[in-house]
Amino acid sequence: MKIIIIGGGRVVYFLAKLFISKGHRPVIVSQDPAECERLSREVKALVLCGDGSHPPVLEAAGAREAEAVLAITPRDQDNLVACQLAAKMFGVPRSLALVNDPDNLEVFRRLGVNVAFSTTHIMATLIEQQAGFDEIVNLMPLAQGKVTVSEVALRAGLPAVGRSLAELAMPPGSLIGSVIRGETVLVPRGPDRLAEGDRLIILTTPESYAPAMRCLLGDEA
Repeated sequence: MKIIIIGGGRVVYFLAKLFISKGHRPVIVSQDPAECERLSREVKALVLCGDGSHPPVLEAAGAREAEAVLAITPRDQDNLVACQLAAKMFGVPRSLALVNDPDNLEVFRRLGVNVAFSTTHIMATLIEQQAGFDEIVNLMPLAQGKVTVSEVALRAGLPAVGRSLAELAMPPGSLIGSVIRGETVLVPRGPDRLAEGDRLIILTTPESYAPAMRCLLGDEA
């Protein structure tokens, strides 16, 4: 599947790597020449330098053959325009836009953008739940906010380090989906023990998020 990712930074890098590992063909579009050069060295994907909200750039990225477009720049207007063009001009069946201003969420949906999420809302949730910012690397809601995917980095001294999944007793509605240990991605089972430096991909419901973080991080969460 061809997927066009519009944006830059670590999020784009990890998305592209993930899609490649699943056999998809990502194309990255970024306006930053330095970012394009870096991504072209680090990711085995086509990288174009240009504005993804402009039709000629989408055309060059292969939008007519793409099955999905992800617009995740810091500019809501660009993300909206890119998704609308992809759907209406090029017939791309699926689009996802990053909404930086939560006030724009309803506008995106009314104008036909399939999926949108707000990083402002995510950060507000983190603050309200007194989450440990040093350990939680990123957080993303899915299924219209019914499921949260977060990445938690384990350092020495945290209660989860050295314990098996069975010993952790994660709360209902939460799951450690995978463990990233160095360059290896593990699907953990009950007897598997967590180690310092592990990065955990956690799936939770909104209600189980705070208890799950306390289970992993202790009082710091």
